[in-house]
Amino acid sequence: MSTYTQILYQIVFSTKNRAPILIVDQRKELFKYIAGILENKKCHLYQINGVDDHLHILTHLHPSIALSDLVKDIKLASTKFIKEKGIFPDFSGWQDGYGAFTYSVDRKDILINYIKNQEEHHRTKTFREEYIALLTEHGVSYEEKYLL
Repeated sequence: MSTYTQILYQIVFSTKNRAPILIVDQRKELFKYIAGILENKKCHLYQINGVDDHLHILTHLHPSIALSDLVKDIKLASTKFIKEKGIFPDFSGWQDGYGAFTYSVDRKDILINYIKNQEEHHRTKTFREEYIALLTEHGVSYEEKYLL
């Protein structure tokens, strides 16, 4: 018997100190690189997008991949890529930690659209407001001091 799963993860993390340094016309290069990481890990990427201070990734994890290892690999490899390519000159790293939220596959299209429209979404809502809403929606308890 094989292993079958269908769990969607929305992974969210920001730049260190939420610095607004992800230059819009360089993001696609970063997104393409992260898509390659996910493909190499046998994960299916549905959507990736972000704004100047954070990213959203909607993916299905291969059953052999631990979420924490995947996020660590994305952060380490993309940090090296960003620094080598110099695409975000003021980039000093990613925040410690991340948010990861699971969804049923029937929410996939809604989530893809939500992530595609991050620029529009953040015209009216800050990262902090969005992140707290995600934590609350998913019943995740958190400490305010870690949301700075």
